[in-house]
Amino acid sequence: MDDQTRIELEAAAFRTLVGHLRERTDVQNIDLMNLSGFCRNCLSKWYRAAAEERGITMEYEDAREIVYGMPYSEWKTRFQKAATPEQIEAMKAAEAAAGH
Repeated sequence: MDDQTRIELEAAAFRTLVGHLRERTDVQNIDLMNLSGFCRNCLSKWYRAAAEERGITMEYEDAREIVYGMPYSEWKTRFQKAATPEQIEAMKAAEAAAGH
């Protein structure tokens, strides 16, 4: 596979992942972190880092809006729920297992 095709496939997969996460507003970031070790905010940070590596200045909030499909403050108000004690315990256990 040539590099251009690989890049196009990776970009398509990323767009599909972001679209899926935008649709699944019921899935909380803490759940994503507990299960996979990354969340929407991580994707936003990676997106911004990729832009910065290419000399493109991008604010973190702008990257978040790309991933969330709206300003983060709006998403948080509309969809974010308070973490349950079980979610917090799972996060602590995952952090401990990862050595954080």
